[in-house]
Amino acid sequence: MNRMLDRKDETDAEVNWDDQCKINTFSRLNQRLQYRKGYLKEKKLEKESIEDITEELELIDEERFFYKIGDIFIMLPIEEVKERLEKNQNEVDKNVDELEKEISKLDCYMEELKSDLYKKFGKAINLET
Repeated sequence: MNRMLDRKDETDAEVNWDDQCKINTFSRLNQRLQYRKGYLKEKKLEKESIEDITEELELIDEERFFYKIGDIFIMLPIEEVKERLEKNQNEVDKNVDELEKEISKLDCYMEELKSDLYKKFGKAINLET
């Protein structure tokens, strides 16, 4: 999106070293935020898949079931499969919680940087993600 700045929105504010550091920090945080959001989306899909599989296992009459470990599938007793899925579910839940906390912290810090930079540069700088 190419946006032209109106004359009334132009500013004579000079970009000093601290400002440039804030802009660079904002850029790095934004990249990290986008990566973390993508990773969070993957983990939520994984969580949903584990929940679906767990529900399906309740309907199965088999005593043994295939379970994927690495690149192979092995036949395990259904109870062991359920235990492993529960363990995986707990790990994914923990990862989701950690990612949500990290995303929240990144958002807060980025908002502080945005506020500081918009105070000085107004509409002459675009920090919208």
